[in-house]
Amino acid sequence: MTESIETKIVRKTKRAKNDLLFSVDMFAKFGNAKAVSKALERLTKEEKLYRVATGFYALPKMHDNFGVILPNIDEIALAIAKRDKARVVPTGSYALYKLGLTTQVPMNVVYYTDTSARFVKIGKRTIKFKKASSRNLAFKGEISMLAVQALRSLGKGNATDEEIAHIKMILQNENPTHLKHDLLLAPVWVRELLTDKKEK
Repeated sequence: MTESIETKIVRKTKRAKNDLLFSVDMFAKFGNAKAVSKALERLTKEEKLYRVATGFYALPKMHDNFGVILPNIDEIALAIAKRDKARVVPTGSYALYKLGLTTQVPMNVVYYTDTSARFVKIGKRTIKFKKASSRNLAFKGEISMLAVQALRSLGKGNATDEEIAHIKMILQNENPTHLKHDLLLAPVWVRELLTDKKEK
């Protein structure tokens, strides 16, 4: 008996170890585009898969208190970047949130990218991919990258002593080589704040 496209899709998602999200392209070998699309639609209606963004699906994960848990914004953005073979860097209020400088989860998240600019709707939230220069995407360390973007978001002279101290404390967990590299990508005033050195 020939297996249905739905069966093949479910088996593939359940066998995946590292993938949290699945793009439609990953199921292309199971049938033509229309058939795969119909199969995904049926699986979504049966709640065997969840459509989290255009062209992306996730296996439902259940939590005793919170019900269905879906991938977070970062996981979705990174999955899109992986599919598009792109680099992405979180910016603005989302960088502040990821560093613990604010508890407010932004509804609209902006990432720098080296692919075309676009919006992705995630429920009531949106991810905006903003085309940026290669310099803004050349960071090596995740923490130092966030630190630079957070300070840029706050603006020169606007970061409080507490915010600067918080960032410096977190940066102690960064790979020193990555930090040294990433500071060279930062605006001079950010570099001076984080190193306590005035450049001549």
